[in-house]
Amino acid sequence: MTYFEGFVAPVPEANKDSYRKHASEFAALSPELGIRRHVEAWDSDVPEGKVTDFRKAVDAKPDEKVVFAWFEYPDRQARDAATKKFMSDPRMADMGKNMPFDGKRMIVGGFDAIVDEGSAGGGYTDGWVVPVPTAKRDAYRELAARNAKYFREYGATRLVEAFGDDVPKGEVTDFYRAIKAEDGESVVFAFIEWPDKQTRDQAWEKIMKDERMQPQGDMPFDGKRMFWGGFEKLIDTAQPQVSESQTPINA
Repeated sequence: MTYFEGFVAPVPEANKDSYRKHASEFAALSPELGIRRHVEAWDSDVPEGKVTDFRKAVDAKPDEKVVFAWFEYPDRQARDAATKKFMSDPRMADMGKNMPFDGKRMIVGGFDAIVDEGSAGGGYTDGWVVPVPTAKRDAYRELAARNAKYFREYGATRLVEAFGDDVPKGEVTDFYRAIKAEDGESVVFAFIEWPDKQTRDQAWEKIMKDERMQPQGDMPFDGKRMFWGGFEKLIDTAQPQVSESQTPINA
């Protein structure tokens, strides 16, 4: 299955246009590095959590928003090769100067897809991060695969659940700290793509009432430390780019 490199970053709200420009410049080069698809999505409906949430994950400041992003590769080998190209390309060094966000608080990791249902596309994304015991990987995959079919039934274009494969520890922030990981736990990076926010909002109203989606028995993860949010796409190299002025009113 597809290999993902997932990112979560804090960006000053005032720098949204600068960040979009920075991401667009990188996206133009990403195919040369071997990145099959590059998506960047902007904080739209990101709730605060009691234990964990996206803002806590990157130690976001009051004037900052959260970006949820990912690269797609055919496999881990392609990701590793792309990383080597990235590190040796002088254009990347130039782009690293005067970045419109604090890279020290960005969290990043490599994830191996365990569920990938549907086709890429749409203008809105739900993203979430989950602590899952490594020993319960198969049980989690079965649950995620079952639920993916219901999300697709309610209008999602694609659902991906990817299990931590190369998730480094950071000096300031990282995925493990974000979910307050315990011994024996890994990180799941996941997302749902929707045509637009209106479709997503209507779907969630129905999903919350759907008995098929209600918890049954012991869950293979700790839901109290899972966090999620809704994000408006800024960049998606799998589809034509839409400027903010062209974004549908319901997005």
